[in-house]
Amino acid sequence: MNENYKPLFTPWKIGNVEIKNRIVMTSMGGTSIFGWLEPNHFDEEAANFLLERAKNNAGLILPGIAPIRDTLMGKWLYQGKGKFKKLKEFMDEFHKTGAKMFVQLTAGFGRSLAINDLMDKALKNKALGVLLKPILDVDYLTASASATPNRWDDECTSRPLTIKEIKQMIEAFARTAKLCMDAGVDGVEIHAVHEGYLLDQFTMKYTNQRTDEYGGSFENRYRFPVEIVKAIKERCGKDFPVSLRYSVLSKTKGFGKGALPGEDYVEVGRDMEESEKAAKYLQDAGYDMLNCDNGTYDAWYWAHPPMYMDQNCNLEDVKHIKKFVDIPVVCAGRMTMEAGAEAVKNGEIDAMGVARQFLADPEWITKTIEGREEDIRPCICCHNACFNMAHYNGVANDQTLADNMGMARCAINPPTMQHNKYKIVKTSKPKKVAVIGGGIGGMETARVLALRGHKPVIFEKTDKLGGVFNAASAPSFKEKDKELLKWYDKEMKELGIEIKYNAEIKSIEQLSGFDKVVVASGATANKPRIQGIDKAVEACEYLYGKPVGKKVVIIGGGLSGCEIAYDLFKKGHEPVIVEMKNDLIAVKGVCLANSSYLRDFFALNKVEVHLETALVSVDDDGVTVKDKEGKTFKITADSVIRSMGYHPVPALEESGKVKLVGDCKKVGNLRTVIWGAWDVAMKI
Repeated sequence: MNENYKPLFTPWKIGNVEIKNRIVMTSMGGTSIFGWLEPNHFDEEAANFLLERAKNNAGLILPGIAPIRDTLMGKWLYQGKGKFKKLKEFMDEFHKTGAKMFVQLTAGFGRSLAINDLMDKALKNKALGVLLKPILDVDYLTASASATPNRWDDECTSRPLTIKEIKQMIEAFARTAKLCMDAGVDGVEIHAVHEGYLLDQFTMKYTNQRTDEYGGSFENRYRFPVEIVKAIKERCGKDFPVSLRYSVLSKTKGFGKGALPGEDYVEVGRDMEESEKAAKYLQDAGYDMLNCDNGTYDAWYWAHPPMYMDQNCNLEDVKHIKKFVDIPVVCAGRMTMEAGAEAVKNGEIDAMGVARQFLADPEWITKTIEGREEDIRPCICCHNACFNMAHYNGVANDQTLADNMGMARCAINPPTMQHNKYKIVKTSKPKKVAVIGGGIGGMETARVLALRGHKPVIFEKTDKLGGVFNAASAPSFKEKDKELLKWYDKEMKELGIEIKYNAEIKSIEQLSGFDKVVVASGATANKPRIQGIDKAVEACEYLYGKPVGKKVVIIGGGLSGCEIAYDLFKKGHEPVIVEMKNDLIAVKGVCLANSSYLRDFFALNKVEVHLETALVSVDDDGVTVKDKEGKTFKITADSVIRSMGYHPVPALEESGKVKLVGDCKKVGNLRTVIWGAWDVAMKI
């Protein structure tokens, strides 16, 4: 192990509970031990997930949030003792690993609830709301401190919680915590004065306009979380640890308006002066640990940092707040081992929090201890499977129900939270399989085939593996994408997978001697018949290094086009985005944390954006476009980049012997490519 990491592998205490190392697996929606978006129960899939991470040297594990009242049907979590009996049996097994576990309990989401189309209609149509109420009480689930706009649809207004409802929740926290304690759980974490969730909505002035004892003064705004910890301590005793998920700063300018790193802004949520006071106030109330980051759902990229955010983005603020408390402080937010270890060594934090890296590779701590960091499959911060709640103009939350109920899965590691669906089963009849294409889809197919005992051979028409992902990983902010390519290269070598470079396959006759063929030949860029289109630089050409001028028009404001515009701006160019839809990145599967960062970045830096605008022609000195009113106008520029989507180009047609994987079958994202590779490779 790297000597510099040793401070992270020392014991520490939360109250009287000793933790063996200073790496905390922080909570992720979907990993609740009591299930997710379904009637509460002991969840076997989550238990398997948590136990595997415990066996791989996590010090403290925090399962996903457990609502104290069910999202569906509205049953209280403390009702039904059977699940707690199963939890006790699980904890007996869990503790054999040496890890500790705190169950994270949540009051709920309030105005931050990611309402889908059905919920949206239920809030706007009282009759439908009443009809759904016994199953899905959207009015209750979105209730907040005050009447405030929902984050996902500002036309939906959250109603204020009643004092009776608040008192019921406080009692439920205490009763549930006692059942967890009796089941052998090491502590609980209260969710959350953090990220703009329900309790946080009570603490912040811009979301709390109450005039009763839960609004107005500092003490009144923080009363709800204070009464929760006092009720738990009264029920469980002062020695039962209670952690608090805590945002040091809200980083918020207003409803739906986040503050970017380095931005000069007026804080409407919790600023540092209040946070210094709040941290000590919450400690004195009885909380035994602060599990920290920054942000709200209005500034979601601080709590769920995409690849555009710097690594260790919350560390300086968390280090500052530790000066004001005596209890342990944990910092999360794209933490690196180097920065985490240095901060622990200097007494600036007590432990580092890590979340989605545990989805991408459950063994990453073990590999670090063994000095095998190059074997770690890196999280690339895409949120494609773990938290792909997409929001754009006119659509509240475009996430499918299947994804909503199956969060905390992983785009690059399909077995995560799906271990019975995606698993390596050795074959009894090894086959020789030709894999056409050495991109991510082809490499993942070959990897799974090799692990199962087959003999894959990759045919790559260029002299390099990686396919279009080489272009996607080119920008400076895609360092984790580059690491993923290195990981795949190492996997190919260690598994002994044969690769034939500069080998273009055009017919099945070229593949005699193979039992099966998998085509992963990718897609090609759309090139509509528009006057002058050949004058435009294709997106991948730019990413591969083709030079462009100072002012650049990007045709297409999807994710690829916006990332190119972001890359251009960071390099000192003047990007202009032209998009036919009514918003940027108006697509399924791109998490609001990712898309809102780019939209906020372009707005802050006054990047020129033309929505609902179509390309008419590419000219020698720019482009001619037409807006939604039919007005044609000119945008002068030095260069034009087209990022107008892709269409499948399979090298061979699908048949009984030939199977298609990835974008050559249907254009998608990294998740659809990798999961599709498993779907095919598991059946051969």
